[in-house]
Amino acid sequence: MSYYFTSESVSEGHPDKVADQISDALIDHFLASDPSSKVACETLVTTGQVVLAGEVKSKANLDVQKIARGVIAKIGYTKSEYMFDSASCGVLSAIHEQSPDINQGVERSNPEDQGAGDQGMMFGYATNETESMMPLSLMLAHLILQELAEMRRENSEIKYLRPDAKSQVTLEYSDDHKPVRIDTIVISTQHDDFIKPSNDSKEAQQKVDDEILAKIDHDLRTMLMPRVIAKLDEDLRALFNDNITYHINPTGKFVIGGPHGDTGLTGRKIIVDTYGGHGAHGGGAFSGKDPSKVDRSAAYATRHIAKNIVAAGLCDRALVQVSYAIGVAKPVGLFVDTYGTAKVNLADGEIAAKIMNMSEFDLRPYYIENRFNLRTPIYLETAAYGHMGRECEVVAKEFDGKKVEVKLFPWEELNAVDAVKAAFGI
Repeated sequence: MSYYFTSESVSEGHPDKVADQISDALIDHFLASDPSSKVACETLVTTGQVVLAGEVKSKANLDVQKIARGVIAKIGYTKSEYMFDSASCGVLSAIHEQSPDINQGVERSNPEDQGAGDQGMMFGYATNETESMMPLSLMLAHLILQELAEMRRENSEIKYLRPDAKSQVTLEYSDDHKPVRIDTIVISTQHDDFIKPSNDSKEAQQKVDDEILAKIDHDLRTMLMPRVIAKLDEDLRALFNDNITYHINPTGKFVIGGPHGDTGLTGRKIIVDTYGGHGAHGGGAFSGKDPSKVDRSAAYATRHIAKNIVAAGLCDRALVQVSYAIGVAKPVGLFVDTYGTAKVNLADGEIAAKIMNMSEFDLRPYYIENRFNLRTPIYLETAAYGHMGRECEVVAKEFDGKKVEVKLFPWEELNAVDAVKAAFGI
């Protein structure tokens, strides 16, 4: 019997994502100046105010106010009517030195013995339902908001968009877990009050509100969605038809938004950051953490494993869990679930045992950091539209006049497929 599954995404202007991006911009600047930096930075954003808090061990001396304001301006909060403006918001820093009790569990005289920065379990997931090996519902939810943000920056076809937005996509799946139909798309976007009422009466205001919502509904259906569809492969385009239910700004007008409408905190969108509700999540957020925190680095490593074993044809779907004890380098466990889709005559436990012995997938923290070159400033780009399923690419970035080339999303590379095939005789 068919079933329905829903995933959501939020834009770069959503208050929680504003907080994530500020935290990860700080990580990038610390690592660009001092690659050995140990950082755990949380951000709170609210009406006219940014609060930074956390623990740092670094040789870098940063202008955190300037960095935070730069992120806010790039997102698009540059007008006083937003009640959160990059030029005028307050920025309070309560960042202090990292506890030596924590650091002693991480650093070792032999770097290869580097311990995990915390206990916990981390998950990676992959599915062959899309080319990026991400769940289609989440991929579409992200793409809708990426295109909406691009249209906002272009300021040509649609001129009234503000930075805050959310999306949600519900798919119908067949009983063999294949997406067969898009059932519902929800889009809520912040906007200007671009039509004014003729007088102060409730009737005049309601008339204007209805006109604004009708305009937004029309524009997003006829301008945004064709751009989204054009970015998809032909087989995915076929899922779009006239039977999709759209809910566009279903609560009504959405003028008050961003940090003025809702306080934002680092790490509150962990399902948006990962797999949209598919697979599992260990509970640890990513943004604001240097790679010694396995919440982040091991989640990337398990995604790399899951993606490469699916790409190698070992299975159609895979969930990979790794777990650690704080201060201990070797994982305490590795779990693999292929959901009954394995193409080899091995139990999932036997698959996990083989993966654990592959050098390409060494899960000790030191080897994860080095395999993906995680002590480079690659994190701001992860802080909106998902940490997984993104394009791996080399880009140039600049920090205080210093230019560096970095590889973004290296855990998305399919560079272990041949090793998986060899190990499993595929």
